[in-house]
Amino acid sequence: MRKIAAMIFTCVSITTYSQALAYKLELTEPHKHYYYVTMTVEGWKKNTLDVKMPVWAPGSYLVREFAKGVDYVKANSGGSTLTVAKTDKSTWQIKTDGKSKIEIRYNVYAFETSVRTSYLDASHGFVSGSSVFMYIPEMKVNSGTLEIVPGSFKRISTTLKNVNVNTFAYANMDELYDCPIEIGNHEEFDFMAGGCRHRVAMYGEGNYEVEKLKKDMAVVCEEATKVWGENPNKEYLFIIHNLTVGSGGLEHASSTTLDVSRNTYSPASYTGFLSIVAHEYFHLWNVKRLRPAGLFPYDYDKENYTDLLWVAEGFTSYYDELLLKRAGYYDEGGYIRSLNSTLASVENTPGSKVQSAAESSFDAWIKGYRPNENTNNRTISYYPKGSLIAAMLDIEIIASTNGKMKLDDLLRKLYNDFYKVKKTGYTFADFKAAAENICGKKMDDFFNTLVLTASDVNYNQYLNKVGYMLIATARGNEPWLGIQTKDGAGGKVMISAVSDGSCAQNSGLMVNDEIIAVSNTRVDNNTLYRFVGSFPVGTTLEFLIARDNLIQTVNVKLDKSYMKDFVITAAETVTKDVKALRDKWLN
Repeated sequence: MRKIAAMIFTCVSITTYSQALAYKLELTEPHKHYYYVTMTVEGWKKNTLDVKMPVWAPGSYLVREFAKGVDYVKANSGGSTLTVAKTDKSTWQIKTDGKSKIEIRYNVYAFETSVRTSYLDASHGFVSGSSVFMYIPEMKVNSGTLEIVPGSFKRISTTLKNVNVNTFAYANMDELYDCPIEIGNHEEFDFMAGGCRHRVAMYGEGNYEVEKLKKDMAVVCEEATKVWGENPNKEYLFIIHNLTVGSGGLEHASSTTLDVSRNTYSPASYTGFLSIVAHEYFHLWNVKRLRPAGLFPYDYDKENYTDLLWVAEGFTSYYDELLLKRAGYYDEGGYIRSLNSTLASVENTPGSKVQSAAESSFDAWIKGYRPNENTNNRTISYYPKGSLIAAMLDIEIIASTNGKMKLDDLLRKLYNDFYKVKKTGYTFADFKAAAENICGKKMDDFFNTLVLTASDVNYNQYLNKVGYMLIATARGNEPWLGIQTKDGAGGKVMISAVSDGSCAQNSGLMVNDEIIAVSNTRVDNNTLYRFVGSFPVGTTLEFLIARDNLIQTVNVKLDKSYMKDFVITAAETVTKDVKALRDKWLN
């Protein structure tokens, strides 16, 4: 598909004034954390030329203002300096003086460790395209080349097409931004799965075993491919950064970047590593190809809004665990415990009764990636909530079709209809209609309750159909303050969050209060909860606090938690038909 796209966009380039754009990326002083970028434009016919820096990286729904890392933007033509003026936060305008060939040079400071941002130091370079390469609006669809001058580094790993030594081709700016690049002296190995060659670029030391990773990652990739019926790639790249602290992954159409702890390959955490592999790999279909209409096409200047991240991310979260069950890394009990943990986290988050899955998706830009001390009280993450929606919808499809179909079939239908045939994104109405078509009935109540509102969900309405039941019990009579604390300067006990409806909130304790003592007893973060827990519910305790360094007391009457313990358990006896539906779901 990339070859066809390249042919199409080359033709566009020729007919649009025979314009051409080439990038050069130099890593000559990596210890300074600067990428040196040169853009060469040929065939330009206007008196001005605007170059723009994207403000976000698709897959991470936050405006990150990548222009903040850009320095020293200069332009020239044939040795003559051209005037450059910044016209807004991420746009530079060049007066071309009628010249058709223009060279633009700029530096990008890259020293933020994450899968969404670029990084450069003496050990390696990681390029997330939208944070390094400026674009020209009129040439977003044009093909071009990228030459990399790696300096002392010996290896370049990317899925961009290699056309010469250290020179790569891209079909359009979307592809350049969607193909991360690892530059360094890292290890690389490969394996086959689903008819696709998979390469793994491993930066940093870790307790991994290459042969074990080849086997296990291949199994996970095979299981994901079975869901969709095909792998659209001939080659796929995993860029894995082994760090002190991991921070997650970011998906791309033919690759992914994972930042993981270098000890993540130990037995206690290895399934967690395979889960993130499954999650990001599943995205090569779900969101990179089967894409919500609001994300099609990408707008690099501002937010792309959608109310469907509960599908794009939440359903992917459902499958990252389900694929491990299908692959044999979980037994049935282990998978149910994982689902139970997800359900409990959602139901015990106060924000789940305030914000719907659709609202959570739409507000990702301003809430999801900008958490604060009140986040749990007013929001719910579309990751776990979407995962629960997927599980309940999977069961509903299985039960409604008497085991003939499941969620896999719905996703394949959407993938075929919208990615392969219509070649466009899908809307909520499209998704709902497809689900109703497969189930053979209207599903207004399902989507109103689980997706469009923050209503209470009767999970047993679904779980019972596959021989499971949810039991919810109160947490007993232990006192519960309803606060989170953190260590402040000098070991101070600082309140960092207060839960809605808790006795702490009802008594007037606030975020940023310093707790000095409770009922004349000095406490720290190790003793506070144990000391409070020694008193029965109904006891009033005197909290000595400092609020903005002013000493005062707050009387707190202890109450029990309103949170519940949730247990998904198998029914003691099930009919043959119900067992068949359960097997369809989990096996």
